[in-house]
Amino acid sequence: MRVLLIEDDELIAHGILAGLRAHNLTVDGVATAALAEAALSTVHWDVVILDLGLPDEDGMSLLQRLRAGGMALPVLVLTARDAVEARVAGLRAGADDYLLKPFDLSELVARLHALLRRAAGRSVDLIEHGALRLDPASGEVSLNGKAVVLSRRELALLAVLLQAHGRILSPDQLKDSLYSFSEEIESNALNVHIHHLRRKLGADVIETVRGVGYRFSMDSA
Repeated sequence: MRVLLIEDDELIAHGILAGLRAHNLTVDGVATAALAEAALSTVHWDVVILDLGLPDEDGMSLLQRLRAGGMALPVLVLTARDAVEARVAGLRAGADDYLLKPFDLSELVARLHALLRRAAGRSVDLIEHGALRLDPASGEVSLNGKAVVLSRRELALLAVLLQAHGRILSPDQLKDSLYSFSEEIESNALNVHIHHLRRKLGADVIETVRGVGYRFSMDSA
């Protein structure tokens, strides 16, 4: 899951970024509405965390404008505005969830997984494909009932391929899901992660579509 955090408080942002990365999420942070719009137009995101008190624009108006422009990404509003009217206004403006500061990091992570699950049309976290089972929230993977240990990148790669339901994803799309802006990507990194998944889950689990990208094989597992 790739998360965009829009939060201008440096201390809070640092804590959220570190906490989400510790939970195996790929996350980037921006501090203004202008930077948020630039980031949203640059790469693919799975979910947005939005603080309402931004320095260049109220987060509520940003959300309304993004929704009016057709952005369908799940948005979790994270704010200290605890009045019922503020929460109602946020939901009406297009927020999918609302979490008040201060908050527990584990609850934030659970809500992000719930938003992504609902966006994918699933009622439970568990993703099953044949004998393969993945729980994105816990990071647990099993094949034929036996646990499979995957690295953080391998987990993220497996999740994005499974959630694509057989669609072909380009190398750039896959890299967007695996790496944040601040991370350097070695030229062969994606190929290495794909090789490791094939070794652990089966040689035919990921199909290479030459010149286009990769997809999870619907005939595998």
